[in-house]
Amino acid sequence: MITSIDGSNIWTVVVAAGTASRFGAPKQFQDLAGERVVDRSVSVAAAHSTGVVVVLPSALVANGRHDVTSLGRGCVIVVVAGADTRAGSVRAGLAVVPAEANVILVHDGARPLATDEIYERLIAAISGGADAAVPVVPLVDTIRRRSGGVVDRSELVAVQTPQAFRAEALRSAHASGADATDDSALVEQAGGVVVLVDGESDNLKITEPSDLEFARQVLARRRDIT
Repeated sequence: MITSIDGSNIWTVVVAAGTASRFGAPKQFQDLAGERVVDRSVSVAAAHSTGVVVVLPSALVANGRHDVTSLGRGCVIVVVAGADTRAGSVRAGLAVVPAEANVILVHDGARPLATDEIYERLIAAISGGADAAVPVVPLVDTIRRRSGGVVDRSELVAVQTPQAFRAEALRSAHASGADATDDSALVEQAGGVVVLVDGESDNLKITEPSDLEFARQVLARRRDIT
């Protein structure tokens, strides 16, 4: 089910090339309710995309030991080797996205709980004229500066992925080769219009082993609801 924009060609870059040093093992390949974390991230992206580029560790790509190309269900799946930085890995993915793509999403492979609804909101925002669309959630904790003083959290939000972009805006922002952990920041620095859409509190990035257990609980709850 591609969320359509008239005349659009939608591609998603799923970045899963990290070493997961904090997790203690490659978190993108951990089991999550019978499938790997990255497999779920790719499958949901594929439902909304003409094609998906999966960026994996270079050693894994060299050995051909990835087995993600069967996840497309009619969507084109391309696998490429990542770089030493996240921005470099995104650029490796962008390099193989076809020139005719006019909407590109970037998603962290370690966020396997992104829903169809998030994709739909993001793509609709690009259809509405934004250069970039970012899912965000409000902060619930009190935020304090190390130097002293509490920050007004009503002015702050936490940023998630996937993020959606007008293809030209994303390519142009990355053309400088700048490093960044957030692609929308690069687009904004280049003068692009970034809009915020509702994210979801369940759409966490798996960083610690406890996050993986939480993700399993979320999926179990979703199955019970449906």
